[in-house]
Amino acid sequence: MHAYISHMSTDDAGRPLTNWHTSHTEQLTRGQRAADRLRNGMGSWTFIAAFVLFMLAWAAVNLTAVAWDPYPYILLNLFLSMLAGLQGAILLIAAKRQDAIAAALAQHDYDTNLAAKREIEELMEINRTQLQLLRELRSAAGEAPAAR
Repeated sequence: MHAYISHMSTDDAGRPLTNWHTSHTEQLTRGQRAADRLRNGMGSWTFIAAFVLFMLAWAAVNLTAVAWDPYPYILLNLFLSMLAGLQGAILLIAAKRQDAIAAALAQHDYDTNLAAKREIEELMEINRTQLQLLRELRSAAGEAPAAR
């Protein structure tokens, strides 16, 4: 997950020039994209509504003349158990991806902070040099040195 961070373009000061999220999404594999779509789909109100409607339709059809899975709906229970198993696996995949994203973001933040630190140190050195030059100019002009 960290490999693409080193390939991001930077300016002369080492600051990233591209949006991290865009770079990240462009490099997702088909499996990672599928896991994201499934996670987003199963975690939506649309999925919940469709699931409830499916359960009601299953019960309604099986209470009428076409009872292929009579009460207590053994086949439906089997399908629900399989769905729960798949959802658990999908949630684990999604959690693993979130951990990888968090680690990559932390690395990106660290790299950005390191570049900012270098720039601040450089600016502080320039400031010290300018203050020293001002002191030298004042002493050459015969003025008393200014207080820090």
